[in-house]
Amino acid sequence: MAASFRLDDRVALVTGGGRGIGRGIATELGAAGAAVAVWDVDGPSAASAAEEIGGSSIADVVDVTEVAAVEAGLDRIASELGPVDVLVANAGVTSRAPVESLSDEEFRHVVEVNLGGTFACARGVGRRLIEAGRPGAIVAIASISGLVGNRGGDNTHYCLTKGGVIAFTRSLAVEWARHGIRVNAIAPGYTTTAMTDRLRVEDPDWYDELVGRVPLGRFGDPEDVAGAAVFLASPAASYVTGHVLVVDGGYTAW
Repeated sequence: MAASFRLDDRVALVTGGGRGIGRGIATELGAAGAAVAVWDVDGPSAASAAEEIGGSSIADVVDVTEVAAVEAGLDRIASELGPVDVLVANAGVTSRAPVESLSDEEFRHVVEVNLGGTFACARGVGRRLIEAGRPGAIVAIASISGLVGNRGGDNTHYCLTKGGVIAFTRSLAVEWARHGIRVNAIAPGYTTTAMTDRLRVEDPDWYDELVGRVPLGRFGDPEDVAGAAVFLASPAASYVTGHVLVVDGGYTAW
């Protein structure tokens, strides 16, 4: 059974893989045997992640909202590592503003990255897999904010996009099942990243309240999400598609 979690001879792409959850996922995919391509808009972060993973991993600066850049980036991966077998669509952004005062520009940016970027990358990878008659795995990073209202509010537009990622995952899984392409999502809860570290410093009372609402008594680590990603990408999940795996320490269980 342990061998079914391996990703040897697979090529994996992780978007937004230079930092936080994406970096944790990219690292563990590499540890499971995959050759990993790390995309990020922050070039030094992407390069640092690829260097940490080692092996034949590569880094590239790609803005997932630019379809031409996504397509060109996929071609570069194919020429350097081989065609992508596993996509982890992790790139995402958030912001805080109440709906009544949210600017059109800010709304569009969050939607274009979180939804548009996920769509563009999945379409690009899936199209190539279908044309080659090869199976594959797509893992989209959603959020518990796509399942429940975000406590604290002021980012309903972010929740909208993550709910959209979940709907996209389920529908695409049905559409592409005939091609042997599995499509799943992970919905992380509060996870220790630079963003939550800032919250701990800037608003420690609010931070402590959020931690107190997690039955396991802590925020997750990127590695907690990475384990779920390796599972969904691997042959161990060969009969899993259209699923949303919640990784939240029990936050949404009550």
